[in-house]
Amino acid sequence: MSRRVLITAGASGIGRAMAKAFDAVGYDVWVTDIDEAALRSLPEHWTGHWADVASENDMSAILQAVQAEGGLDVLCANAGIAGPTEAVEDIELADWRRCVSINLDGAFLAAKHAAPLMKSVQAGSIILTSSTAGQYGYPNRAPYAAAKWAVIGLMKTLAMELGPHGIRANAICPGAVEGPRMEGVLEREAAAKGMTRDQVYDGYAAGTSMGRFVEGRDIANMAVFLASDSARLVSGQVIAVDGHTVNPDPKI
Repeated sequence: MSRRVLITAGASGIGRAMAKAFDAVGYDVWVTDIDEAALRSLPEHWTGHWADVASENDMSAILQAVQAEGGLDVLCANAGIAGPTEAVEDIELADWRRCVSINLDGAFLAAKHAAPLMKSVQAGSIILTSSTAGQYGYPNRAPYAAAKWAVIGLMKTLAMELGPHGIRANAICPGAVEGPRMEGVLEREAAAKGMTRDQVYDGYAAGTSMGRFVEGRDIANMAVFLASDSARLVSGQVIAVDGHTVNPDPKI
């Protein structure tokens, strides 16, 4: 019987890289996203659904659909947004709430509705996408950093609560990841700091001991490992895939 993975925000970026990686090792791939064009571009043998991860009705419905098709082996709660790039005193409450809702509520709702499916078979792997911002903090990104720290707290609790049922939970903390979303962050941060996009990019790279950005496939490979039998006793862990961050806010 095929194993099944559900990846939120799986139609593009890190999520799509995860979907490709799980597909390559034989999983039935299900993804949710709010990007209709990206959903239409999915391979025909993947199952894609439009879903707002911050909507309990949407997440309950998608997990019920997964259960009807035979259950869930792996959940990658990957959905997230960058949120505002502003000094804390300039952040609007509505922007704070939206960022926290997508990044944290989305992870909670996915885990909430996946847990019963996994408990029913006493097995499963839950992988939450946090961030190095959830390890170190992040100037001018208060809601994002706060949400990503909270994702780690959620993961630690899930590992303790669900471990007796054979379910593992871990968090991956990407560093700066090449791609369109990071380009938006670079542009906004450059404007906030009075720098060029390239200066900010170089600063991020210089903030790692390996001197480079990571790629979506690097995150995806870690997710596949964490879901595998090779990681059968790996749970409750925060694993950075970031080229080793040595300075989370480099100045150049």
